Amino acid sequence: MTLAFPKTISLIETHGFDGYALLDSGGGRKLERFGDVIVDRPEPQALWQPRLPEQTWSEAHAVFSASGEDEEKGRWRLNRVVPENWPVDVGGITMLCRLQGLWHLGLFPEQMPHWQWMLERISAAKAAGIERPRVLNLFGYTGAASLLAAAAGAEVVHVDASKKAIQWGRDNQAASRLEDAPIRWILDDARKFAAREVRRGREYHVLLIDPPKFGRGPKNETWDLFADLAALLQDCAELACAKDAAMVLTVYAIRASAIAFAELTAETFAEAGGGMDVGELAIRSQDGRAVVPTSLFVRWASDA
Repeated sequence: MTLAFPKTISLIETHGFDGYALLDSGGGRKLERFGDVIVDRPEPQALWQPRLPEQTWSEAHAVFSASGEDEEKGRWRLNRVVPENWPVDVGGITMLCRLQGLWHLGLFPEQMPHWQWMLERISAAKAAGIERPRVLNLFGYTGAASLLAAAAGAEVVHVDASKKAIQWGRDNQAASRLEDAPIRWILDDARKFAAREVRRGREYHVLLIDPPKFGRGPKNETWDLFADLAALLQDCAELACAKDAAMVLTVYAIRASAIAFAELTAETFAEAGGGMDVGELAIRSQDGRAVVPTSLFVRWASDA
């Protein structure tokens, strides 16, 4: 069995959905609508000029002002009243967005194509006679993918090293009225958890891996993407079911090529065979005139 390296780099973009729209971008910023709230946030890769007039930008509910060169250090400035939590519909689940700490709001809308692909994989597994496909969501953050998977009938294990993110995910579960859905919320270091699952002989039909560049576990474990990803990916290859398995790897905010992560995946999943695609995720503006790149990705499936 061999895993063929893709000959092309893909661009997977979303034009938004009912709960989200990229209204404009440019000048190192992006103007977005999350539910009923409009925010103005940093976007260093928006090298072009905004299309909408300055007056439209000034009507944003909240603006994140970066501190120095680090866009993640700064604060929100409110132009209008913004609730502590507000709901955003994401494919039938409810995500609660918040202006807390960094400029992230608890939702990465560019991931919608990956979530839809995941749901297709879950549907295919169920059609093949698997009553409850198993999904492992590593670095699961606030749980959008976990909730979508559970709503589709999957059994989900959600792992994150942040107690705050786990609680936020539980809040989203309650807001989505999925309290009885089979989701295990686990506060743990992703590497340690995956290694234990290998020793336990566990298998999953879908694996989602969305690691930060750097991070710390609940017991102050350190994570370095370039040093630690290969070992984690090897464990994930062992956790993938022999049949009807799929994996999504997404990497943000680093200076690297999608090809590098494709090569690592090709090496790690070589014995599993199948196929993969590799490229970038992006969001297209509401008027269709600009597309903002967000992250690199690799998707693998055993039957591709």
